[in-house]
This record gives sequence, structure tokens and C-alpha cells, in this order.
Amino acid sequence: MAFLHLQQPSFLLASLKADCVNKPFAQRCQDLVKVIEDFPAKELHAIFPWLVENIFGSLDGVLIGWNLRCLQGRVNPVEYSIAMEFLDPGGPMMKLVYKLQAEDYKFDFPVSYLPGPVKASIQERVLPDSPLYHNKVQFPPSGGLSLNLALNPFEYYIFFFALSLITQKPLPLSLHVRTSDCAYFLLVDRYLSWFLPTEGSVLPPLFSSPGGSSPSPAPRTPAMPFASYGLHHTSLLKRHISHQTSVNADPASHEIWRSETLLQVFVEMWLHHYSLEMYQKMQSPHAKESFTPTEEHVLVVRLLLKHLHAFSNSLKPEQVSPSAHSHATSPLEEFKRAAIPRFVQQKLYLFLQHCFGHWPLDASFRAVLEMWLSYLQPWRYAPEKQAQSSDSQPRCISERWAPFVQENLLMYTKLFVGFLNRALRTDLVSPKNALMVFRVAKVFAQPNLMEMIQKGEQLFLEPELVLPHRQHRIFMTPTFTGSFLSSWPPAITDTAFKVKSHVYSLEGQDCKYTPMFGPEVRSLVLRLAQLITQAKQTAKSISDQSAESTAGRSFLSWLGFWPMDTNSSYPTNDLDEVGQDSVRKTDEYLEKALEYLCQIFRLSEAQLAQLTLALGTTQDENGKKQVPDCIVGENGLVLTPLGRYQIISGLRRFEIEYQGDSELQPIRSYEIAGLVRVLFRLSSAINCRFAGQMAALCSRADFLGSFCRYHLTEPALANRHLLSPMRQAHAASRAQGPRLSLRFLGSYRTLFLLLLAFFVASLFCIGPLPCTLILILGYLFYATAMALLTEQGKPHQA
Repeated sequence: MAFLHLQQPSFLLASLKADCVNKPFAQRCQDLVKVIEDFPAKELHAIFPWLVENIFGSLDGVLIGWNLRCLQGRVNPVEYSIAMEFLDPGGPMMKLVYKLQAEDYKFDFPVSYLPGPVKASIQERVLPDSPLYHNKVQFPPSGGLSLNLALNPFEYYIFFFALSLITQKPLPLSLHVRTSDCAYFLLVDRYLSWFLPTEGSVLPPLFSSPGGSSPSPAPRTPAMPFASYGLHHTSLLKRHISHQTSVNADPASHEIWRSETLLQVFVEMWLHHYSLEMYQKMQSPHAKESFTPTEEHVLVVRLLLKHLHAFSNSLKPEQVSPSAHSHATSPLEEFKRAAIPRFVQQKLYLFLQHCFGHWPLDASFRAVLEMWLSYLQPWRYAPEKQAQSSDSQPRCISERWAPFVQENLLMYTKLFVGFLNRALRTDLVSPKNALMVFRVAKVFAQPNLMEMIQKGEQLFLEPELVLPHRQHRIFMTPTFTGSFLSSWPPAITDTAFKVKSHVYSLEGQDCKYTPMFGPEVRSLVLRLAQLITQAKQTAKSISDQSAESTAGRSFLSWLGFWPMDTNSSYPTNDLDEVGQDSVRKTDEYLEKALEYLCQIFRLSEAQLAQLTLALGTTQDENGKKQVPDCIVGENGLVLTPLGRYQIISGLRRFEIEYQGDSELQPIRSYEIAGLVRVLFRLSSAINCRFAGQMAALCSRADFLGSFCRYHLTEPALANRHLLSPMRQAHAASRAQGPRLSLRFLGSYRTLFLLLLAFFVASLFCIGPLPCTLILILGYLFYATAMALLTEQGKPHQA
């Protein structure tokens, strides 16, 4: 990548570039440590952009750098430990950053690699809302087309670090890398723990310039009221880039400027890929996605959210209340209080909305789900978190968290509806999908959470009687602009006002809110409960069928001692591969999920009974599932929508079997094709030549008649169990008279049994002719017994 300020590469830079080719990784890092220690900032600033790109890769994704996303301690322990030590918040690389920071160097960062909404805003010459970009936009020289940001060394380093997660190519599927074990993920955790501490204050820079001066924060905008600008500006309120100011913030901000910068960069680079206007456009089915997050990206964002909850919850009890705001409050305490609502909430909401609507309907959605659930449960990361009770019952959520729930109402309600819509389109027979439904139901069923959500909805839906319209509109779109340490507005004590502000700031003034406990959502929950019941039955049916088919495939079945089901066509499912244990897990997950849903939405036993009855889950007298739901039309049975679902899900099936002439059925895989055709011609000739005599023998009422009927008579089609509503008379007309069938002799199984019988006889010194006579006599005794036991037997079929 070319940088404007690197017109004459230094000898040091050329030497380091050559070392990248000629020296091993460990030696290169040792040399870099010496260079950072020995060289002055004047020389180091020339190599800094190249070094950052060499570590994190190029912004266009061509160079992968040190490939921190794949570097794992258990695979490459030496390189891993060296990289982690070099990039540690207290390591050599950060020493270089602070060394350059003390000299106030600036580095150009191309605007074209920023997230879409920010890039579009700057290219339109409109200053983005985030203070991260204020006083940094550099106009191109005359004739130039590209816009750049002038960043200080710390910002430049963190920009590259955060964007390397986005700009680098996704990991190949063949490469199995556990994200939580890779160097990048652990470095994110270290940086968050260092710059957003849950205990104590942010550690000062460990290294300073020779003169002893400490790094100074970037210049910021003048202090302005918290409600001076809205999140969604009208054309009259948009601030042009040319109106940037260069006034430094309050000196007190020096304490936390690195923490604020780190958080803003992470949020901007990882979450700010969708604006409200862009999200509304994405609702069109023809819209093209501008950015697609990966599972690795989502896991890193979840780590950020978990740490932010721990960071915000580390406030002392006397500091939590808004009334505690005073001039004596430290900047770090103010930052803890406002980090999530001010910097994270809106961008995370739009990010989650996009994921819920566009993520594939597969098990990878679990990463998005857990990120969402982590944000919804800040009490899990509170320092006073209590251990679970001995009876494993979830403890009641304290009223202390009611403001968080109410001021994040859409995160709970609208995203829950989004999850319901996803769950209704997934295969709940899959254990992984069943687990996701169980996880969501379990979280929302926590004691006192539903009451807090209901209270928030009541506050939002209550009419506005006293609030002036102008004040309402200003507060409904609170600003997140200006320096973090901008003056705070007066404390807002009207809770309803806060809830309305939250909803309108995220959805716009003209949003249409769907209550979570209203009839629309309740109908979705009832549909989900119905699908859960169906999925449980499907899992059991597939499990039973799998066990039956496994037994049927045994060697004894092939030998003929077990009946072969040649007409089986039961649909398969992933449960066939994973076994009975997954069937048990699926049933447990769905059973508990249904229990939690009934608890949340107060579904009665009678409503569940109606759902079960509507599914038509009754069994016939033989214990077999009924045929799929259908109606009788002019041309036979017609499937209803419920019947189609029953077939697709495997809940029911038609018993498919051959209903035509058994002599004319297709040649099976276990038959010898040529031999079957010869035997058919022979039996057809015999039947044609002796048809009258066979009919006369079968019509006799004595033992000979019974013996002949057992071998020569085939049941009429009218007596079969027909699934088609064809007329009985039409079926009876297709019945055949007495006839001889030799097709059984064309089966591999029959021939194998005959050869086996001759082989066993030869062991006892019995020749082929005596063996044949013994077989014929044995069969005559068997046929005589069958003829005596039944007056109307079945056709002989081996």
C-alpha cells in the first residue's frame, strides 16, 4: 500500500523488508525489539505504517501479515508466544506507538476502507456522528480523488488491528481453527482488559519520550450538550466536513482517551456496517448485501459485549444512579456508565437485525444467537453475581436491571419476534436447531424478566399527555456526537420518556411497534409450539424407523429368515446418522423449550391439547401412523397443506407397495434379469396351455382343490388394502385366474439357498439326486400342512 508521506524509503525500512525474506520469524521480532529500543522516533515513524501492515495484513486483503487469526499456541507454540509478547498492550509494539504518539506524528488512512455508512457520509462531505472522525478528514490535494483520515499512531494501530478481522479473506472450511484459541481473539481480550479495566484505573503508558512528556489525546470537538444533535439528522442539521474545529477537549479526558478510542474503533469497524436508512432498504427482496459478517466476526463481537458488560457493571453502587453525576465523578466512571448506551446500542441493534434477517438457516446461527443472549443478560457479568442454587432453579433477576431492560426494549421484543420467524422456518428435528430454541426460551423464562419487559411495553404504549412535542422530539433522538466528556443533560426522571426515546432513536419516529405479548406474537408462539410437537413426533418416528430398518438389513434377512421390505420409502434425516443419543437430546430440548414457552406466554394445558389434536397424531388400531392428511378429489386423493408438511417432515407417509400384476412388476436388484424373463415365458406357456385344467382343479372342494389353490391362486386386487379411492368393481375386474409362477427361481437368494443345501448334503455324502428328492418331499409335507391349516392360502412366493 502506498502512503503519501513515504516518498523516500529510509535505509532502515529497506533493511527490515529484506529481513522479512531472509530471516526466520523469531529473529525478525528480536531485531524489531532492538530497533524500537535504539532508534529515535524520527526514524521509526518511517517504518511504522509498513510494520503495521506487515503484522495485520493489507487493507485490501492481499497480504495476510502474521495471520493472527490462524496462529494458535497448540499448533505453533514458539511463533504464538513471540507474537503475543510483541503485540501485548505492554509490549514492544505498543512502546513504538507511544514513542511516536509523544511526537504528535500523523498517518494517512484511506477513507475507502472504512465501513459503508461512514465512507458514504464522508464522501458526501457530511461529518459522521461518531467523534472518532472529527478533525481527521483530510481533503485531497488539487486533482486528487481519494480522501484520507489523519490518525495519530495509536488510532492508526487500532484501526488496522480492528479492520484485519473484516478485510482478510474468510478462513477456508477445510481449515479447522477454533476462534477462541487463536492469537487475534486473545489479543482482543487482552486489549479490552487493559484499556477497559473492571478493577482500578486504566494503566498509564509504560513508555514516554526522552523529554518525559506523556502522549496526548487527539484533538476533539468543543464540549456540547448531550441532546444537541440527533442520531438521524435532517438536511438542515447535517454538519459539513468543512466546519470541523480543532479545539482540544477538557484535560481530564487525558485519563481515558485511549480507552474511548479503542472502544469507538472496535464498534465502528465491527458493527457500523448498517445505518437505519440502509437497513430499511435491505428489507427489499432484491437488495444486495453490502457486507456479510462471518461466524468468527460474530464471536469476537460477543467477546466485546461480554467485556463491556463487566466493564459497565464494575461501577460502585453509589455511582450507578444518574443522581450521582457530579464534577467529582472521574472520567472513567462516566465512561463506564455511558459506554454501552452511547457507543454500542444503536449499531449493535442494526447489526443484529441484519443477522436475524439474512443469516443462513443453519446451525452456524448459534454464534449470532449467543451474542444476542449475552447482551440481553448483563447480570451474568456483574461482580455480585451469585452462584446457582442447589436445586438448579434460576434465581430471580433483580429490579436493579429493570432500567437496562426497559432502555433496551427492542433488543428483547423485536429481536425475539425475529427469532420466532427464523425458528418457524428451520428443521427443529435437528438437535442443533432444537438447542437454539431451548436456549432462547430458557433465557426469556428467567424469573422477573417477562415482568420487566411487560412494564417497558406499558411505558412505551402509554399515551403522552404532558410532554411538550418539541422536547419529546429532541429527546427521542439523543446525540452520540461530540467528545465523550461533553456536558451531561439534566437527569431525566420520566421512565416512559426514556423508553420512548430508545424505541424512536432505533426505529425512527414513524415506527410501528408490535407488542411482544400481543395477539400477533402470541399466534407465532402457538405456531412454534405446534412445530415443536410435530418435531418431537418426527424424531421419534425416524428413530423407530431407523431401528426397524437396521434390524431388517441383517444377514438373516438377506438369507430369507426375516421378511424383506422391498417397498420401504421412509424419508431420512440427520438423526439416522447421529444415533439415539441425539434423538434423546432433541426430545429433551424441545420438551423444555415448550415448557418455557408455556411459562412465558401463559399457555394452558387445554391449548396444548388442542395443538396436539390439530396435528392428527392419533394412531389406528394397529399402532401405525395414519396416511398423510388429504381429501378425496375426482382423480383420487389430494394432499392438504398439512399433509404436505407431514410428508416433508417425515411425520406420516403412504405405505407404497406394488399394486399391479406380480408377474409384471419391474425386475428387482436381487433377481437375475435374463433368468426372470426365461421363467416368465415358460410359466406363461404353461398357464396358457393348461389354464382350463388349473381352473378345474382349484374349483374342487376336497384336499386336492385346497392344495392347488394354495399354489396357483393369486388374491384379487379388490381384496388388497388399496390407498387409492378407485372403485372396487374396477379393481376386481383386474383379478387373474389360477396360474403357475416360477419367478421365485430367478432370485439370487433362492439359488443361493439351493446351492447351500446341496453343499451341506455333500458333507453328509448325499448326492445331488437324493438331495433333490429330500427337498421335494420336505416341501410337500410343508405345503400339505399349509393347505390343511388354511382354506384360502397365499400364492407361493419365496
